[in-house]
Amino acid sequence: MGTTTSHRSDLQRAFSEDGPNKTHIGGQALIEGVMMRGKNCWAVGVREPDGGLFAQRYPLSKKGNRPAWFSWPLVRGCVALVDSLALGFKALEIAANKAYDDEEEDEATVAAEVSRREPETSKSNKSKDTGNPEEGKVTEQNKENGAFKKDAGANANAGAEEDKEEDQDEDEGILSKTEMTLAMVLGVVLAVALFILLPAFISNLLIGNYEQNPLTWNLVDGVVRVAIFIFYVWLIGRMPDIKRMFSYHGAEHKTIHCFEHGLDLTPENARQFPRLHVRCGTAFLIMVMLIAIVVYTVLPLDGLLAAFGITGPAAFVLLILVRIVFLPIIAGISYEITVKWAGSHPENALVKVVLWPGMQMQRLTTNEPDDSMLECAIAAMKLVLEDEKRTESFT
Repeated sequence: MGTTTSHRSDLQRAFSEDGPNKTHIGGQALIEGVMMRGKNCWAVGVREPDGGLFAQRYPLSKKGNRPAWFSWPLVRGCVALVDSLALGFKALEIAANKAYDDEEEDEATVAAEVSRREPETSKSNKSKDTGNPEEGKVTEQNKENGAFKKDAGANANAGAEEDKEEDQDEDEGILSKTEMTLAMVLGVVLAVALFILLPAFISNLLIGNYEQNPLTWNLVDGVVRVAIFIFYVWLIGRMPDIKRMFSYHGAEHKTIHCFEHGLDLTPENARQFPRLHVRCGTAFLIMVMLIAIVVYTVLPLDGLLAAFGITGPAAFVLLILVRIVFLPIIAGISYEITVKWAGSHPENALVKVVLWPGMQMQRLTTNEPDDSMLECAIAAMKLVLEDEKRTESFT
């Protein structure tokens, strides 16, 4: 297979070249890296500032104590969404620490080491009468170089100790439950403001109050919401960091394609596959917005408003609250369609129609990766696969 020549061929290949070895392993693009998730663990592969590759596996939290109704249809979609958001925050924070913070820490460590040793060097040069005033400086410079290499992970003899320290650093670096909750709440608030409040406000400006023409108002509201989402994704995709993250998204898809086709996980093999994938979570987001149009349209909210004589600002507030309350139901329906049904029948003609909007959005949310990005995705994938094989050997 050669490289793709157009967006259209990418879309066709994503359907026609869907591999025979379907896998439950999914992933997520990170800052300078990729996260892969299996049944019992998840792993990250992150490109470090010095060009090194950080790869680490983490266990998934146990779910044995969850109530049985968490696995019911509709409910399981909401649970899966919350789990994915929580895991995504953890993975993003680890990637950010490795991709950015380590660079600052390395510079600070070297600077502190130089500052601390300058008096020692000066004292050593004064006390030693060797006839070579540069001797002490060379010795200290060698020590400094050794310290820098260790911080950068280049000292092979200290590898085992560094791994332990990195594990401890990761445990300390992961957000606390309180911080995680606050971050998720903030994300939900921003999403409500951008994709519920703003479309409703624009619909009021274009159509008038909801009570005057509920059907048209709901349709316009839905179209505006989708348009805002597409524009938002396009806009952030112009940012350099997000543009690279979208390339890592493409690397994630190519790596999964490669595995599903039974090929060795190498950049050369993964490179040939399309950057779009039929089981991408982008389809879920688009489906949420499309299902929302249907659900909000069939809700007899106009009758409720008329029965209680609610008009004006009070009606607008109630309209927003109803949309927020029904979001979990809409997410549950979307999960059943895109994950449980469409994900299991990608060759079905109707599924291709249902997934088409999400596949189109992947043109915005994925870019062609380079080999270094593919290496990150492959490293994370291999760690998850190793755990899967080890688990299977004990069952």
